[in-house]
Amino acid sequence: MAHRRFEGKEHAASYLRYRVSPPQELITEILGFLDNMKGRPFDLAVDVGCGSGQGTLLLAPHFTQVIGTDISPAQLEVALANSSAPNIFYKQCPAEELPFADGAADLVTSMTAAHWFDRPRFLQEADRLLKPRGCLALISYTLDMDLEYGQHSHTLTDICHQFYKNLLPFRSAHIGTTTVPLYKQMYDSCPYPDKEWHECLRMRRLMPLSGYIGMVETFSSYQALLKQDPVEAHRFSQDFRNRLLSVMGESNPDTEITVVVKYFYWLACKPAAA
Repeated sequence: MAHRRFEGKEHAASYLRYRVSPPQELITEILGFLDNMKGRPFDLAVDVGCGSGQGTLLLAPHFTQVIGTDISPAQLEVALANSSAPNIFYKQCPAEELPFADGAADLVTSMTAAHWFDRPRFLQEADRLLKPRGCLALISYTLDMDLEYGQHSHTLTDICHQFYKNLLPFRSAHIGTTTVPLYKQMYDSCPYPDKEWHECLRMRRLMPLSGYIGMVETFSSYQALLKQDPVEAHRFSQDFRNRLLSVMGESNPDTEITVVVKYFYWLACKPAAA
């Protein structure tokens, strides 16, 4: 069964504000794969589990129509408020029951969401939805992000990795300690002969330390701790921030750092009709 997360209005707003968007390099890679396998024109892209729509927006310049779907009304409300492209639309629906005709989509993608789905049912639904030679692209990143700040990068990264480790007891059993094997299982189960697994694409993002902390606080494991014990969650986050600032020799939480995000993804092309 699918697992529902990230549905509160406050969490949805934080998701838009702090979560990193997929890098343009990755979007270019997906479009290149689709172009090689199917060719243009690109009519419809469906972004499943679109959340607050950061990835959906990146697809808009390349397709006649882009539709983001999500189970959460709060996430879609934020996505709508943040969308200005006239060819983007949003629908509330489960990832396993997409309200589109058979063979409608050139691209079905999910960006850091597919691990929450009922994965076998989602893959069947994606296959139904794709045109012959249409492509499936599933993207995510690991939570063991590295931090870079002058000569202190190694120590900062060690602190971050310990923080992630301390949150492991609060991760959903549905996704386990890391999501990489879940995506590899989906990849291995996909019967399409034309498919590619990529691991890992390291992307550096410059952001304020406060923005990085805000992103970490959107993670499902931190949100689970926050729900269970709000006082402890805030203390935990404050201590984390203070330890990082101390190592950096800074007092301003808006000091900019480089966050290294490690993406992994797989691409697959539905065979042409017999």
